[in-house]
Amino acid sequence: MNSTKILFVCLGNICRSPAAEAIMTKKILDSDMEWDISVDSSGVMGYHTGEPADMRMKQHANLRGYEITSIARKFNPGKDFKEFDYIITMDDENYRDITSMDTEGNYTNKIHKMMKFCKTNKTDEVPDPYYEGREGFEKVLNILEDACNGLLEKIIDDNK
Repeated sequence: MNSTKILFVCLGNICRSPAAEAIMTKKILDSDMEWDISVDSSGVMGYHTGEPADMRMKQHANLRGYEITSIARKFNPGKDFKEFDYIITMDDENYRDITSMDTEGNYTNKIHKMMKFCKTNKTDEVPDPYYEGREGFEKVLNILEDACNGLLEKIIDDNK
């Protein structure tokens, strides 16, 4: 298997994309594939650059055995489009923002919506839990676990 690089993208890189990074990292480790797949996350906007993930998301993820350790960074089109094989956005707005940065249309095959990989959750996007309570964070984690399972299956199938 060739090394596959995944980048998860949300708005500020403090809730959804760091959670997706932590979930996928654990699934990769549990599958003994850490040499084959690497994961990172970023935000469309640089509001929180240099900050750790939202404490509420970290707490909810920890209860499920995921450790969120990433530090927020802004998506870098000049570097990230070239470096990553999969650029996974959390909602329609993130998708539009990232695709609009691909001005030449050279990377459209790399950009995907997270929901594309869900097997059981039937919703259009991963909602931003920032202004939600406990239920919002739990809902996001449920969706991300489902989508990460589907994405990992696709990567394994594509590399057989």
